[in-house]
Amino acid sequence: MCKGKYYITTAIAYTSGKPHIGNSYEIVLADSIARFKRKDGYDVFFQTGTDEHGQKIELKAQEAGITPKEYVDNVAGTIRKLWDLMDTSYDNFVRTTDKPHEKQVQKIFKKLYEQGDIYKGAYEGLYCTPCESFWTESQLVDGKCPDCGREVKPAKEEAYFFKMSKYADRLIEHINTHPEFIQPVSRKNEMMNNFLLPGLQDLCVSRTSFKWGVPVDFDDRHVVYVWLDALTNYITGIGYECDGESGEQYKKLWPADLHLIGKDIIRFHTIYWPIFLMALGEPLPKQIFGHPWLLQGDGKMSKSKGNVLYADDLVDFFGVDAVRYFVLHEMPFENDGVISWELMVERLNSDLANTLGNLVNRTISMSNKYFGGEVWNKGIEDSMDADLKAVVAGTYEKVCGKMENLRVADAITDIFALFKRCNKYIDETEPWKLAKDEAKKDRLATVLYNLTEGIMAGASLLEPFMPTTAAKIAAQLNTSLYEFEELKGFGKYPSGNKVTEKPEILFTRLDIKEVLEKAEALFEAKKAEMGKADEGGKEEAAAEEGLGEVIDIEAKPEITYDEFAKMQFQVGEIIACEAVPKSKKLLCSKVRIGSQVKQIVSGIKQHYTPEEMVGKKVMVLVNLKPATLAGVVSEGMLLCAEDGDGKLALVTPEKTMPSGAEIC
Repeated sequence: MCKGKYYITTAIAYTSGKPHIGNSYEIVLADSIARFKRKDGYDVFFQTGTDEHGQKIELKAQEAGITPKEYVDNVAGTIRKLWDLMDTSYDNFVRTTDKPHEKQVQKIFKKLYEQGDIYKGAYEGLYCTPCESFWTESQLVDGKCPDCGREVKPAKEEAYFFKMSKYADRLIEHINTHPEFIQPVSRKNEMMNNFLLPGLQDLCVSRTSFKWGVPVDFDDRHVVYVWLDALTNYITGIGYECDGESGEQYKKLWPADLHLIGKDIIRFHTIYWPIFLMALGEPLPKQIFGHPWLLQGDGKMSKSKGNVLYADDLVDFFGVDAVRYFVLHEMPFENDGVISWELMVERLNSDLANTLGNLVNRTISMSNKYFGGEVWNKGIEDSMDADLKAVVAGTYEKVCGKMENLRVADAITDIFALFKRCNKYIDETEPWKLAKDEAKKDRLATVLYNLTEGIMAGASLLEPFMPTTAAKIAAQLNTSLYEFEELKGFGKYPSGNKVTEKPEILFTRLDIKEVLEKAEALFEAKKAEMGKADEGGKEEAAAEEGLGEVIDIEAKPEITYDEFAKMQFQVGEIIACEAVPKSKKLLCSKVRIGSQVKQIVSGIKQHYTPEEMVGKKVMVLVNLKPATLAGVVSEGMLLCAEDGDGKLALVTPEKTMPSGAEIC
């Protein structure tokens, strides 16, 4: 019996480049939820796709010497291959360059304009060129850009704006009366306290400084700015028609049951998107979940080194299901997760090869050894059987409860608790001892039946998270995976069934040293490949010959040594980093300096992603008086170098130095 429709979406991936493992985590997470809901009796529609417009893509296409459409076609193809590689079961892959989508975006823009929600105006104020941002006089810090500290100049740019404040009170009321709307609760509190309650400013929804976007059909100097274009994919992809003749699929699926997005873009999904829908007269999505980030834990990976982790590289090392298991199991509900080669090898060896793989192998091998592969329930019970049966029969309800609250990692932990209980049952019953006594043969058969039933129940629950592994287990036990309704009891496995003669090794244990050596070789190859493709290589070679570019800057007043000695510089290690919600240009880093951790805000978002920052050793001005930037306290300063074009590079130690080392 169908429990109803369930429409789930991911954020659409931006086609500026190949997604790293942190981006791939989201599609795997969404897939596990979609698969679980399907198996639990829901009519699921799972949509993902690509966001393909914007100035950044226009510039990247120019650098590559191809058209923007050619550029996004290539990247969108790469993204789709990655999603397919990760065994994701999406029902629709939408692209914002799809003609039906672009047509609806134009209609939506025009409708909102005609009903007075969008008006023509201009950005006017003090402009920071490197940050591409306008500021008012009151927003400046010491007369300079609050993000990067550079000079600002008066400037003006024509644009269309959306009247956000018109719908703000209505959205606040909706959030207050629908506590499930934004999850986790910490994300809701952030949106309310930092953005909605202080008051919303009107939102720019068009640009004239670039052309790669959906044209405003009644004013072709403008293209629709990213968020009004990208966010509407959730309705255009299922047949929304702005003229009022939406298709049956849209009527069936909307509102979405779950928008699954990264915490860094939750503001756009919980404020901009609901307000757009209110203006269009459409229902709001039922729930928006801002998942945490998957961070690199060993502090050695960055795009500049050519060693960022990508899903396809990890699959080559560990296999698809092992990577799916890792990213799902290691990501907490609310806090950021950590990925490293060492941790992946540890999890594969302990959880997958030992707890699960060895359990399946031992059980099948004993069935073959003692009963020619036949599994019989002889009904010879012992007091120790009751607890195993209770765990097997009760795990479904536990897992369902966790999945209902989107606690995917906890659900997987419950499933592996079942497998661990089966392993414990082997130790308790000691089948090898029962096999020595002919009088206990029926008891031995019952023990092996109970184990087989426990494994099948666990594999059936594991299917949404590790579909290939679950199917392999069922094939080796010569039966089909159970439906969820069949997991509420004990005894579904057919008595007398025969298992495979030669059990397949599900997961092979790996040697961490060998894995690290292969990973290092992979990274060196990537660095070499990047070096060949780097057009800046000629400039670097010229610099080595003394012909490199130099710049002169205006000299500041001289200081005494005593004045300099007041400043304390130390080596710090960035252990976490995220975008500052109130700013387009600020990143907030957690920096370990010796035994303490400082929070430092820097105007470098245009030059580094949060993922690139994590693990870097940096030079820090430690004793700078704390200041508040965009509502976030900063307790120091990261040192950067700046070229003549305003490009920044973090200053890092030439040699490996410990966190906390004094710079003198």
